[in-house]
Amino acid sequence: MIGEMDELYREVILDHHRAPRGSAVIDTPDLEAEGKNPSCGDELTLKLRLDGDCVVEVSAVTCGCAIATASGSILAELVTGRTLAEVRQLADAFREHMHGDGDELPDELDPGDLDILTSVRRFPARIKCALLPWMTALEAIASHTQDRPVGVSTTEV
Repeated sequence: MIGEMDELYREVILDHHRAPRGSAVIDTPDLEAEGKNPSCGDELTLKLRLDGDCVVEVSAVTCGCAIATASGSILAELVTGRTLAEVRQLADAFREHMHGDGDELPDELDPGDLDILTSVRRFPARIKCALLPWMTALEAIASHTQDRPVGVSTTEV
């Protein structure tokens, strides 16, 4: 069973790395943030376009390892169509899960491929790679909800 999960993990990560979702740049985002992982060198520019409080388009452009790229791609898939509160809830749950010891994310969050990234917990140095897009999303949402002007905020994991 573990061998099958490792193979599935590799397939999903490589698929998202080779063909990242959300790789098209949004020219006029409503939210924007940059994330950096100095320990690995990963960098991410996250842009979200909203319709009211709902995410309608995501750009997650990553320059970094396969895990960070795949995590950004998974984020782009999962947050499109969700409200900012739902995105925050999913990002918070993923962060807690990556630092915890549970096996799966709650089904009610509809985590999709995000559950696959929990395998990264076996490699503590790579947890920051997986969390980078999600922490960047939380920073973008925090900037937006604090009525800061639309612009780039930067987060480091």
